[in-house]
Amino acid sequence: MACLSAGAALAAPGASSPTTPAAAAAAAAPAVQQFTLKNGMQLIVQPDRRAPTAVHMVWVRVGSMDEVDGTSGVAHALEHMMFKGSRKLAPGEFSRRVAALGGQENAFTTRDYTGYYQQIPANRLEEVMRLESDRFANNQWPDEEFKKEIEVVKEERRMRTEDQPRSVLMEQLMASTFMVSPYHRPVVGWMTDLDAMTPADVRDFHKRWYVPANAAVVVAGDVDVAQVRAWAEKYYGSIPARALPERKPRTEPAQVGVRRIEVKQPAQQAFIAMAYRVPTLRAVENLQPTDKDALALLVLSAVLDGYDGARLERALVQGEGSPNGRVADSAGSSASVMGRGPSLFILSGVPAAGKAPADVEAGLRAQIRKIAAEGVQADELARVKTQWMASNVYERDSVMGQAQNLGSYWIQGMPLDAEDRLLAELRKITSDDIKAVAAKYFGDDQLTVGTLVPQPLPAGGKPQQPMSGKTDTGGAVH
Repeated sequence: MACLSAGAALAAPGASSPTTPAAAAAAAAPAVQQFTLKNGMQLIVQPDRRAPTAVHMVWVRVGSMDEVDGTSGVAHALEHMMFKGSRKLAPGEFSRRVAALGGQENAFTTRDYTGYYQQIPANRLEEVMRLESDRFANNQWPDEEFKKEIEVVKEERRMRTEDQPRSVLMEQLMASTFMVSPYHRPVVGWMTDLDAMTPADVRDFHKRWYVPANAAVVVAGDVDVAQVRAWAEKYYGSIPARALPERKPRTEPAQVGVRRIEVKQPAQQAFIAMAYRVPTLRAVENLQPTDKDALALLVLSAVLDGYDGARLERALVQGEGSPNGRVADSAGSSASVMGRGPSLFILSGVPAAGKAPADVEAGLRAQIRKIAAEGVQADELARVKTQWMASNVYERDSVMGQAQNLGSYWIQGMPLDAEDRLLAELRKITSDDIKAVAAKYFGDDQLTVGTLVPQPLPAGGKPQQPMSGKTDTGGAVH
């Protein structure tokens, strides 16, 4: 996702300030506008006249965190079934029609939301809006289609999780870190729940959460705002309004001591991931102390792992200035501080030959302690801020990037100019701010450690695919 929730992904080549032709064009483009349709659905339109193309997205504020125990994976299963027909279209017909229009389409599910998108020639936008609104309101398919598709979902789980040792570790780490928060369940679902899932489970989830007031249509590209609004009212606004279910708070209790897990998997290399509980960014106006801390943690992650030759690479992978020399083949950092649920700062690494996970853990801890004691250098801070600004320019050069950002911030309940506000706040982050969060949020009572313990590969088994030391805490694509 191309937004600030990407955490450590600050690095991007380019200019030091948004003065490229793309930035100038974006600055000259008509302002983004937001409307409420008559049934409560939101419409967000960002005109961009640079090319005759448009991106159309539907964002639904529902994800795996809205599931209940016993039906994990149902949000993602429904995303798959949205391609399997409506009252007007046969299974698979939606995708065939989008392709016939010259478009590309897909969908994605995360803990916080589900999204559907099409990128099409701008003059085909109305037809795509008609198609998408139909399946949003009238998703319909035979039970036999579900029985076939749930097997596809199971295979996706096998390929992306069960056959990937580090993915198994991360799944177990999330389950151990969160006791009450629904973030402890994997987005793709537990296999036993997928085995037990029924067509009725999926239909009930659609009926419960695919409500106009729980969704937003985002359109970016070569479009006329008034025309898009008229089409949205015609195709989406006509969907009957329904009450949105009440969401129960499921607040994670305070952690009262370090947690450690070991996961044994057939693998060639060990792996360690250290998950620290940190504050979530909740607002971009009138920031509270925890909001400011969340932003400082984003910058801390970038200092550690935001560019080639950042601190973790120099100290752990290259062994620069370390009395123990090189301890890791790779090391990473991520600060996932935006979401509807709790946030984590994750440090991770792959031990080098002759080194143990404990050596990597010690090296990661040492880097945090060093910043807590000394802060960061002015050139490091300037570099990550410059690269963040450049990255933002490149994102705005893409109509897909613009639509993704607008939808992501809508999910969080943030204003249309959230990106600009957050970038302005990030510019204010100082070395002292980073030093303070490094000292505050990395105690053992906030920590869960997961270690992958390699087991022999089965006879004839293939080695795992090479992976970096970075982590992915969840999300599924159709």
